[in-house]
Amino acid sequence: MLVRGIRGATTIKTDTVEEVLQATRELLEQICNDNDLKTEDIASALFTVTADIRSAFPAAAARSMGWDKVPLLCFQEIEVHNALPRCIRVLVHVNTEKSQEEIRHVYMKDAQSLRTDLQR
Repeated sequence: MLVRGIRGATTIKTDTVEEVLQATRELLEQICNDNDLKTEDIASALFTVTADIRSAFPAAAARSMGWDKVPLLCFQEIEVHNALPRCIRVLVHVNTEKSQEEIRHVYMKDAQSLRTDLQR
């Protein structure tokens, strides 16, 4: 079995606990659905948020979904001039037999503009 990375990102309109957690849950659910993942397939997940998100840790949404045994870390994204604001990004490491070409990366809301080359 291989370890593969699955990228994803989404955005929020306002920095509230509810919006951060809801947007993160939607993103993680879509990643799991698109890649036929079960919680036990997930090796770890790394989250970043832009500096304008301070109300909640995205990892809290993952834990609320049953990812309580999955190693999770949150970081602040580097500040780049004109970067997409209010953005939550994730890199999910999964144990899988899928090839790189079979992995489905997920970009939602305004984050769809980040990696149009990975959209399907």
